[in-house]
Amino acid sequence: MAGQFTRKKLGPVLIAADQRLTGRAVLGATIGNILEFYDFGTYSFFAIQIGQAFFPASDPFASLMMSLATFGAGFVTRPIGAIVLGSYSDRVGRQPAMTTSFAMMSTAILVLAVTPSYETIGIAAPLLVIFARLVQGFALGGEVGPTTAYLMEAAPAEARGLAVSFQPASQQIAATAGALIGEILALTMTSEALHAYGWRIALLLGAATLPFGLWLRTTLPETLHRPKAPAPVVRPVRRSLAARRLISLGFVVLASCTIITYVTGYMTTYALNTLQVSAPLAFATTLVTNTVGIAAALLGGWLADRAGRRYIMIWPQITALLMTYPVFLWIVESRSAIALLGGLGALTLIGTIPYSAFYVSMAEGLPKSIRGGAFATIYAFAIAIFGGTAQPVVAWLIHVTGNTLAPAWYMLVASAAGLCAMLMMPETAPPKTSKRCE
Repeated sequence: MAGQFTRKKLGPVLIAADQRLTGRAVLGATIGNILEFYDFGTYSFFAIQIGQAFFPASDPFASLMMSLATFGAGFVTRPIGAIVLGSYSDRVGRQPAMTTSFAMMSTAILVLAVTPSYETIGIAAPLLVIFARLVQGFALGGEVGPTTAYLMEAAPAEARGLAVSFQPASQQIAATAGALIGEILALTMTSEALHAYGWRIALLLGAATLPFGLWLRTTLPETLHRPKAPAPVVRPVRRSLAARRLISLGFVVLASCTIITYVTGYMTTYALNTLQVSAPLAFATTLVTNTVGIAAALLGGWLADRAGRRYIMIWPQITALLMTYPVFLWIVESRSAIALLGGLGALTLIGTIPYSAFYVSMAEGLPKSIRGGAFATIYAFAIAIFGGTAQPVVAWLIHVTGNTLAPAWYMLVASAAGLCAMLMMPETAPPKTSKRCE
């Protein structure tokens, strides 16, 4: 039966034939992503305070820019971590790779949280912070590939879509949690306390997951060497060409997804600086889109298990493509709460669904021997190239053209490119699932 396998000893862990993916396994696989995006949101929220602590300058803007540049330094080492830890997961196992990544990530956040300020230890302070960001970037680079591979391999065939959808959903959960904690600290602490140590509290809350996360990951069953049903005989050359083609298409889809995600994350700043709406409405926009994104990611995985991968990738992507310009036009012309919250909420709901289906399709389509490393590498390069530039590009386009609809045009180009790649991707769902979309 699909999704079942015989009981066999795999290292110290016994895998049962009727095992189903449990909440503990999902949390263990995605806790690294939760920590990653929690840290992302927290660092962004307190970028000014972190800049003043480690990069003092006579010009506040220069201090902020040095802080943001340090945050961006982590993007440089992501591809390196993807190659090293991703290939490690394919050679040794998903579980040790995930454990190593999480340990490095948590330690880096802890170093950042407890490093004394520039006034206390001088130049050593920014050097330690930069080192921590480089280590964290390395760890994050090797996080997504092995965990996506693990979720797909650990789940029964009929529930792979939902299992893998916890990968993108966990990112939205963490971003929401980071924003909420930052808001709570800002409301409950004085400005002086917030600048002095409030941001450290927020980071330490993330680092506090280290013991729990390590325990979860070290006790997860391994999936790399799990027995599987015999596959059809395919010539090595044909298999290699198919894998290269899928990797190329996957990179385009991930680049599209990254641009859309980061442009959506820019909406608070866009609402404040460009549309000149009130601060509560601007911050509510991020909260709504994050919350809707959680539900949409899980819905996309659930639908992919029932209607097939390509169907759920293509049709919602077409719908989101057609919705983007009208939604932004409505927002720009009305600048109302219903347009910002309702319009962006609906666009996020429809636009997030196809990428959950893509995640599981990509994981299923890649050969098991390169699944973790290949997924990690293309994800890391897509994030490094397009994630680190998306928001500056949008800000630059608005400034140069004077067109408040610039984010819509950038998202349209990204969505169209993603759709073209999705149309060329094969269906990877098990036969029983594929029949439901015929």
